[in-house]
Amino acid sequence: MRLQKLIYFIALLAILSPVLAQRNPADTVQQAGKYLEILSADKIILNTVDSVHRFTILVGKAKVKQDKTLFYADSAVWNEIDNSLEAFGNVHINDADSVHTYAQYLKYLGKEKKAFLSKKVRLTDGKGTLTTEELEYDVTIKIGTYLKGGKLVNRKTVLTSTEGYYYGETKDVLFKRKVVLIDPEYKIVTDTLQYNTNTEIATFTSPTVITDSSKRVIKTREGYFDRKNKKGMLFKRSVIDDSTYTFTADDMAFDDSTKLSEFRGNAVYRGKDTAQGFDMIANNIKTDRKKDILLATEKPILLIKQGKDSIFVTADTLYTARLSDLMKSRYVPEIRQMDTSRSKSNAIDTAKSKPDSTAKYFEAYYHVKIYSDSLQARGDSLFYSLQDSVFRLFTSPIVWAQENQITGDTIYLFIKNKKPESLNVFENAMAISRVDSTKYFNQVKGTSINAFFIDGKINFLRAKGNAENVYYGQDENKRFTGVAKNNSDLMDIRFEEGKLKRVTFVRGFDGTMYPMRKANHDELKLRGYKWLDNLRPKSKYEILAN
Repeated sequence: MRLQKLIYFIALLAILSPVLAQRNPADTVQQAGKYLEILSADKIILNTVDSVHRFTILVGKAKVKQDKTLFYADSAVWNEIDNSLEAFGNVHINDADSVHTYAQYLKYLGKEKKAFLSKKVRLTDGKGTLTTEELEYDVTIKIGTYLKGGKLVNRKTVLTSTEGYYYGETKDVLFKRKVVLIDPEYKIVTDTLQYNTNTEIATFTSPTVITDSSKRVIKTREGYFDRKNKKGMLFKRSVIDDSTYTFTADDMAFDDSTKLSEFRGNAVYRGKDTAQGFDMIANNIKTDRKKDILLATEKPILLIKQGKDSIFVTADTLYTARLSDLMKSRYVPEIRQMDTSRSKSNAIDTAKSKPDSTAKYFEAYYHVKIYSDSLQARGDSLFYSLQDSVFRLFTSPIVWAQENQITGDTIYLFIKNKKPESLNVFENAMAISRVDSTKYFNQVKGTSINAFFIDGKINFLRAKGNAENVYYGQDENKRFTGVAKNNSDLMDIRFEEGKLKRVTFVRGFDGTMYPMRKANHDELKLRGYKWLDNLRPKSKYEILAN
């Protein structure tokens, strides 16, 4: 028995002696941590072909080590000369217990620490799993690359692309060419996307389309989305297209968990209801999608659509929300169904009235201006409802229609098809109209004024409560016949083509007629008279440039 063991040892030494003779013992020490080390296998076969090909063949449960990286396979061949490894069947690379890679074939270069894997390749870092048919993995810098299509699965998120670059140190994956991210709530299509498997943040650097579960479509060229916290930031003039609106802005920030968003830099909201919708423009718009709220500041402009045209409104601050929500907390008067004598008890009661749940109301604060082709207005604050199409103007409001100016403490302006339909003025009401292009002005004053329009032009006006009137008479040739100053409890005034035509005194009358040459026109001006045409918005371009 001892003789047999001695013969076997001498034979094994004869096989290994060429290898040991050519290896520099010092090299083994210098290559520590770089040289591949065979740990185990069911069978080990040594094979020397020539001076550049010396192989160790590992058959069955092969296990090889290099520094902190372990290699497993059904079988493997180690080329000792160039320190390379070729492995076959159920390949597994355990890179310092942080990254695990699986495949059916491996070519590994020990000097460069680069692995080339193919056939059912799978890489996982504990957070996400990357699968592909061919993968190059650099063990030193922990970067994996695929160029022929791959898929990453991270929890419920699936990303696919033609090319991909995995960075093990940062847990980032850079996807390129035909990138698609599919999530239970989102689908993202782009050409370049960076995704972190730890933070679940996706970063976009090329034209990107995001579609969520509600069919909202977002188009952007740069930004990021935090899938875990459902927050995102978009830049470079992104667009959101919803079923009821589109939003465009230089920068966007949104939180889908709270439904809050902010749009900055030339933000444009466009409603899709062309008949009774609205658009909004501002440098800053904040929204609450849960409550359907928009708050616009920094030069905001509201465009209320009436048919094919729009009414333009500007103010320091614009606010809009659902009218049905407002009515849960306060009364909203039924303006179109009530006259000025009705009391607060006739206000809309949510228990009895059910307005359209989509109907919006608007509030504007400070330096309010309104422009349309047939009317213009100013005021300190405003309330408007799409349900009744009534502008409620407060604090020194002014309304202009053709050559007519109307002022008071509060004005209700009724709109129909973009044009004024009627108007109610409460307290200190005054109407002034220029007589042709002259320096003279017809004037009406009362506690309240009610006016009615036809085709956008004033047709009838009624003044109540200590009503006063200054009227310049003209003949058929439009020559002045005199000027009258009258008082009455109630007076009606008729207009033709927007110009005062006839005055009727209904209750009580006291007045004087003066020849034009003898009249002191300045003294005839009623108390509170102010012609404020310099404050009148002259065009929609003036509104847009505000």
